[in-house]
Amino acid sequence: MRLKRLFLGIMLSAGIANIGAANYTPENVSVSLKVPGNDAKHYSLTLRKVQDGVYDCQPSESLPLVITRQVTEKDGKQRINVVIKALENVYFNYGEQIKTGYKHGDCQFYMPGFWYRRNLRSPKEAPSFHTSDSWLVREDRLSTPLTAAFNSANGKSMSVIRIDKFDKEALATHKEGEVIVSGETSIGYTGFENVGGMTVLSYGFPYREAPKTYIRKLTLAPSVEAFQLLRKGDSITLTWELAEIDAADFSECVQRTWEYCYDTNRPQPVDTPYTVDRMKEVLSNFFVESYVDNTPTHYYSGVELKTATCDHVDVAEIGFVGRTLLNAFNALEYGALQNRQELMNSANSVFDTYLQNGFSPAGFFNEVVHYNRGFKESKHSIRRQSEGVYAVLNYLTYEKQQKRKHPEWEKRIKGILDSFLRLQNEDGSFPRKFKDDFSIVDGTGGSTPSATLPLVMAYKYFKDKRYLESAKRTVGYLEKELISKADFFSSTLDANCEDKEASLYAATATYYLALVTKGAERTHYAELSKKAAYFALSWYYTWDVPFAEGQMLGDIGLKTRGWGNVSVENNHIDVFVFEFADVLNWLSKEYDEPRFSDFAQVISTSMRQLLPYEGHMCGVAKVGFYPEVVQHTNWDYGRNGKGYYNNIFAPGWTVASLWELFSPGRAEKFLLK
Repeated sequence: MRLKRLFLGIMLSAGIANIGAANYTPENVSVSLKVPGNDAKHYSLTLRKVQDGVYDCQPSESLPLVITRQVTEKDGKQRINVVIKALENVYFNYGEQIKTGYKHGDCQFYMPGFWYRRNLRSPKEAPSFHTSDSWLVREDRLSTPLTAAFNSANGKSMSVIRIDKFDKEALATHKEGEVIVSGETSIGYTGFENVGGMTVLSYGFPYREAPKTYIRKLTLAPSVEAFQLLRKGDSITLTWELAEIDAADFSECVQRTWEYCYDTNRPQPVDTPYTVDRMKEVLSNFFVESYVDNTPTHYYSGVELKTATCDHVDVAEIGFVGRTLLNAFNALEYGALQNRQELMNSANSVFDTYLQNGFSPAGFFNEVVHYNRGFKESKHSIRRQSEGVYAVLNYLTYEKQQKRKHPEWEKRIKGILDSFLRLQNEDGSFPRKFKDDFSIVDGTGGSTPSATLPLVMAYKYFKDKRYLESAKRTVGYLEKELISKADFFSSTLDANCEDKEASLYAATATYYLALVTKGAERTHYAELSKKAAYFALSWYYTWDVPFAEGQMLGDIGLKTRGWGNVSVENNHIDVFVFEFADVLNWLSKEYDEPRFSDFAQVISTSMRQLLPYEGHMCGVAKVGFYPEVVQHTNWDYGRNGKGYYNNIFAPGWTVASLWELFSPGRAEKFLLK
């Protein structure tokens, strides 16, 4: 291979807010080159000024590349444009490290939808400080391809965001070590590293992950570094933007950075042909084909289904991923509106059989029952119990409007709510999991906001102020332990980590209390809702992840903008939204913030894309059984990987979530009537 010299053109200019030339210093600019069949060689590049704004990069030896690098300033930000041109065919990986000037021990980190503070709520088997204080990740893990370091010592946050069309992806035969991608990709990497006790922001192209790559739930694998072929005479342009802001705390860092991400990417509603009426029409087939009526409690089979068949299984689950009671309410209301008696009959039978056979000896819901195996889950969760009460209170209110009374249901629900009052801790929190004898299985309080919703509703329905006071105490806990600490964790029941649902539930819980209070109290709850909402929003994608040809989700045209990542442990996107769009629309009016309502519209349109109907089944077997585990990055539950679903899914909750998204204003109608 003929050796050529390497040029690096660079213009260092003052000021991204508080970044001046003195602070904006590359720690390292480097390129790795790989000859297939050989280990890659890494070259650090030294800058030598040739003329004003132009630097010659002096590697340790000449290389078959010309790289020009230019930095321009606009609106207090610095944009880095790198052009790499090949003088010979070459497989490359390009990287930079930028000094922040921050001590690593003073920093918390933010990679949207994946990394919050130090991920210390996550176990060592997932990316976290438990394993390393330096992490590089591929960009498609993140809801925006950005890394920010927040310096708690001086209240500053520096970020780097990748700017690109993101229109290409290529397959690789391996997931670890040095890999050559099979074509062209748009996916690079981003992250942060500890260099001599100081934080650097690291980024490059194509993707790398270090010190580990996260390939499936609680499974870290060795690092990966990808190389892309650049043919002789061809060039590639890479663009990043650096910014620094002032932030009083990590919450303000997340808020202002989310606004920046949104303003930079400007996600637009997805052009989908499905109206709300069409969505409900197709989704209602789930109520028909999933209905099971040969068990002591009738239910909608929506948990542990195979995507290949969608056949019934024996699991009846009231909340979380099953949502049987909420689906029953939705089916009842929709059946009445559409004059579909079969939907009304099945929905009523679900409520009737649960009233007769759906409770534990202590009066809690039997949350999960495996009928063929004769198993009832003995551990209760505040989340599933709350979701069951929420569904029944909606049902009872609807029935009351139809002049139908259900005193036995009211008695049952009061019993559960009074047990809630007994379970509630002095600090206002609820244990995550407990048993029929009220013994605590998991005392962590991350699921507490799920209880706020039914407590506020019960105050309204039963006119019992005890429930309102309990709800206010939950938010006292939320404010002190979650919202003020920017620590949203362990709401999803199949993980122990930072997750979207804790912040989403916190935003919704405080929204509920704002609806039933006045004056300064209402203003306070609204402020808390807004603060939590930014964390929830941060999990939702502002960009469209590219897929490779042959990866089904890309082949059917999925746009990821508006979809939310799940948690640090469960690194996939899904349609979990429920009432969050209502919260965003309400906050938009309260604070005259159009980003909220505009992004709610992005969510609403984007989440319609995978509607399965004849001729457009989207990889599932039955009409209306909306997909759940949408694998959009190099991660899986053990099956199929990026561009596909896991082979097992739970459409019970996806249908319920979308139904609430397309039934706006429920809380306001319930609480303000």
